[in-house]
Amino acid sequence: MDRKIALKEWAVAVKALTDGRQIMVLRKGGIAEETRDFRLKSPRFFLLPAYEHQRAELLKEEYRDELAAVLEGWTPDSPDAEIAAYAEAVDDIEIRDQETVDALANYHIWTDTFTEERLKWKRKQPLHLLLLRVYKLDHPVRLPMQAVYKGCKSWVDLELLPDSAAAKPVLDDGTFARRAEEIRRAIARQ
Repeated sequence: MDRKIALKEWAVAVKALTDGRQIMVLRKGGIAEETRDFRLKSPRFFLLPAYEHQRAELLKEEYRDELAAVLEGWTPDSPDAEIAAYAEAVDDIEIRDQETVDALANYHIWTDTFTEERLKWKRKQPLHLLLLRVYKLDHPVRLPMQAVYKGCKSWVDLELLPDSAAAKPVLDDGTFARRAEEIRRAIARQ
């Protein structure tokens, strides 16, 4: 990795990404962001599962059991965090209209209500669609929980990570390229 930086994302979304069921995230930034808007700090980053704000009613029905699974054994005072994947952002597409958000409905785990709320929050700022090529680490890394890993922010600097970690892409090149192009075509029609 170029930097030891991680994008915090709902644990249930990280699971969907690492299972290959989703190749995108929608970001506006966290409440405690250093800047007023979301910025892609690095084209390559680890995925740090976040447990705050996850709610079953914000997930499509077929993903609600996944939330229960990722929450099993987790508590707000968990002593460590697990890093099991990193991602490369192959696209950062700004979205400003509901029609484009609606065109993405088949490509993610969230409800229409959640994505609509994401778009409307900080209305002057665009919603960022990040297309992610995800790599699963051969050996997940457990890090002692740090105060800086908590809170409503998108990016955190990680400590105690190895300089390199063996990983394999979640999807093969052809499958990833087809799915990314399908998403690009869906939003180009808007």
